[in-house]
Amino acid sequence: MNDSENGTSIDNKILTLDIGGTTIKATVLDPAGKQLQDYKKVQTPDHATPEKVIEAIQELIIDFPAYDSVSVGFPGYVKKGIVFTAPNLGTEIWKGFNLKKRIGDALQKPVRLINDADMQGLGVVSGEGLEMVITLGTGFGTALLQDGHLLPHLELAHHSVTKNKTYDDYIGDHAIKNIGEKKWNERMKRVLDMLKIVFNYDKLYIGGGNSSKLTIKLDENMKIVTNEEGIKGGARLWQLDENFFMKSKTPSLNKTLKV
Repeated sequence: MNDSENGTSIDNKILTLDIGGTTIKATVLDPAGKQLQDYKKVQTPDHATPEKVIEAIQELIIDFPAYDSVSVGFPGYVKKGIVFTAPNLGTEIWKGFNLKKRIGDALQKPVRLINDADMQGLGVVSGEGLEMVITLGTGFGTALLQDGHLLPHLELAHHSVTKNKTYDDYIGDHAIKNIGEKKWNERMKRVLDMLKIVFNYDKLYIGGGNSSKLTIKLDENMKIVTNEEGIKGGARLWQLDENFFMKSKTPSLNKTLKV
């Protein structure tokens, strides 16, 4: 089933899934991003194989209203529907898995699949200037958008931030548990200072479950956003050119969004 079947109609009802290392979240949206179903979540299965995750999704949405298409945010690098990395689920069991096809087969609906931070970015940005989204959850997610257009995804979480720690190691969920929230906030201040220098963004949005643990003072152009706000990106996902997902070359920015 391809994207053109029902998915882009003006009355499209979109099942939106946010697969995380800790929880799987879901809602149904209208094309404007309004929730038609209360936001629900379930714990991500232990030893989260693709089969277990798809089973958890089917159980989570069993009482949801009818929908026409599916948007999926996934915590790793995905391209043309296929998972390349899944650091918080297990890259060794996910690499090469065609998640787009398997969810489409399971739910019998057209599916669009994107990195979870990228989907959150589509849901929260203003569409003006260079905007960055970071997610603080099981790991560290990032997205960059220029005037509302997604830029190529970078797995910054796996870049070294110290001599022997990646961003995931340094400020991920395990770090909070190991060093406590006070020291974690000190690390977050260092990370935010570095991101400001490296990216020179116009606005920074901070999401994910651990964003509520921030106690440091944020700059005026920084904003904390909720998972409920970010999941609205599932609606905008169906406004992007189909080629954005299934072709090797990224379409030109002026053709990416419908206007």
